[in-house]
Amino acid sequence: MKKLITAALLLTMLVLSGCSNNSANSTDSSGNEDSKVLRIGTEGSYRPFSYRNDDDQLVGYDVEVAEAVAKQMGYTAEFHEAPWDSMLAAFDAGRTDVIFNQVSITDERKEKYHFSEPYSVAHIALIVNEENNTIKDFSDLSGKSVAQTITSNFARMAEEEYGATIASVETFNNSFDLVMSERADATLNDDVIFYDYMNQQPDTPLKIAAISEEGLPAAALLHKNDDDLLEQVNQALKELQADGTLKEISEKYFNRDITN
Repeated sequence: MKKLITAALLLTMLVLSGCSNNSANSTDSSGNEDSKVLRIGTEGSYRPFSYRNDDDQLVGYDVEVAEAVAKQMGYTAEFHEAPWDSMLAAFDAGRTDVIFNQVSITDERKEKYHFSEPYSVAHIALIVNEENNTIKDFSDLSGKSVAQTITSNFARMAEEEYGATIASVETFNNSFDLVMSERADATLNDDVIFYDYMNQQPDTPLKIAAISEEGLPAAALLHKNDDDLLEQVNQALKELQADGTLKEISEKYFNRDITN
C-alpha cells in the first residue's frame, strides 16, 4: 500500500512540474488560456528595431511588432534581451519561444529553424570610414577586415561571398566603433539602421560605400518543432498587415513602409 501511495505522489509531482512552464504553450493550473506568455528574444541595442529609449524603456520597430503579434494571439509579451550570439544561444536552449530581431532568412537557418512570414524588407549597406577611398563596392572586401557579430548573416556574406576576414563584435555599435577607429575596414548592416544612427549622431565619420539592389526580408525565428506557434504568428502577422497596424508601426519609426 505504501508503494502505491508513493507512486501516486510521484506522479502528481511530475504533473505539477510539467504545468509550471511559462512558455508560449503553457497555461495556468486552472487551464486559463489568458495566462499564456510569449517569451521573445531581442537584442535591445539594435536601434531603431530594438533598443532602450531615454526613459530606459524597451522600444523599437521589432519590439512593437512583437507586442502586436503577441496581443493578436492572446499572449502576454515577455522580452529577453541579450547580444545576438547570447540571444541565439538562449533560444537554442529553449529559454525563449521566438526571436524578433531583424533575422534574415537563409537556407542554412531554414534547416534548423522555422521562419514566420517576413514583416520587413531592408537593403544591405556597405559602411566604411569616411576617409576610406579604396572600398567602393562589395567586391572590394576581399582580404579586408569586416566587423560583424560572428553568427550573423552579414558575417557569413562578408566571409563566404566576398572573401573578407571577420572582426568579431557583440553589437552593431561595436562594429561602427571599430570602423571609425580603423581597427576594421568596413561593416555590413541594414541601410535603415545606418540612416537612423547618423540621424542620432550626424558627426560620425562613417559613410555608405555601396547598397545592395536586392531586398533583404526579415522574419521571426521559431523552433523547428513549433508548428502550432508558427501558424499562430503567421496568422497574426497576416491580420496586422491587413488592418494597417504593421504599416503604422513602420511609419512611426522610418517615415515609410518597410513591410514589403
